[in-house]
Amino acid sequence: MKSSDPRPVRVKQLPIFIITGLSGSGKSTALAALEDAGFYCVDNLPIELLPKFLELPIDPTTGLRGYAFVMDLREKRFPEKYAAILSRLRRKGFSFRIIFLEAEEPVLVQRFSATRRQHPLAGSEGILAAIRAERERLAPLRADAERIIDSSRLTVHALKAEIMEIARGETPLAAMQITVLSFGFKYGLPPEADLVADVRFLPNPYFVPELTHLDGEAAAVREFIFAAEEARAFSARYAELLSSLLPLYEREGKTNLTIAVGCTGGRHRSVAVARDLFERLAASRPRVGLKHRDIHLPP
Repeated sequence: MKSSDPRPVRVKQLPIFIITGLSGSGKSTALAALEDAGFYCVDNLPIELLPKFLELPIDPTTGLRGYAFVMDLREKRFPEKYAAILSRLRRKGFSFRIIFLEAEEPVLVQRFSATRRQHPLAGSEGILAAIRAERERLAPLRADAERIIDSSRLTVHALKAEIMEIARGETPLAAMQITVLSFGFKYGLPPEADLVADVRFLPNPYFVPELTHLDGEAAAVREFIFAAEEARAFSARYAELLSSLLPLYEREGKTNLTIAVGCTGGRHRSVAVARDLFERLAASRPRVGLKHRDIHLPP
């Protein structure tokens, strides 16, 4: 799908995931992963509304990667309805991938106990009976699934990573958004930072009279800082380290990463180093941004 193409794109041209399975098995986590990956996601869509939903055209400028729908026994007759409806849609050219999530009974019981959520089939016989009844009712759907995931031993991050890997097999995903952020330690750590680098060991232009009033975006300040071998070495080595780490964060399913660079006031050293790191990363990656949090604050 190209953003320069003014013609509407129809849903059948995009991957469509049906996320289903046992209550408490991680369907909401799977849906969140696909939303982060650029999919349009709908939770608890009634299966009878799916044909009408799929008739809608897509704005090609949105960069939409696909659609994902969570459908389960919150709609009581979903198991009886889905086969006929999906069959009709497939004959019209739509393609679906059904992902079925499940977990072991003790794990599901513990999760419901921890969250105190109501099971959709809960009754007087208790949670275990509801889990077993749900498993039985969804057995035909499980048999139709292209992928079955047992989340019993998976952390939230591991489940998201597995879902992201499935999505990558269907469509190229948007690259992780990287923000390089300069800041001053005297004003506090940025709460959004994932990684923090402290560059207060570098020569400080603040104590050079002709540079004090400037900031790290000024050529004279940058030349002063990077005249020091330790500044050049740090920026090069840190950029190399980041280049090896970024694909690992993406593999885990991370969609946004903030790399913070701090000095004392956030006006000189951190600004110059953040600019240098930004340029190094942007030379080989899309979606890299630069922000200076404290550059306009008094020194």
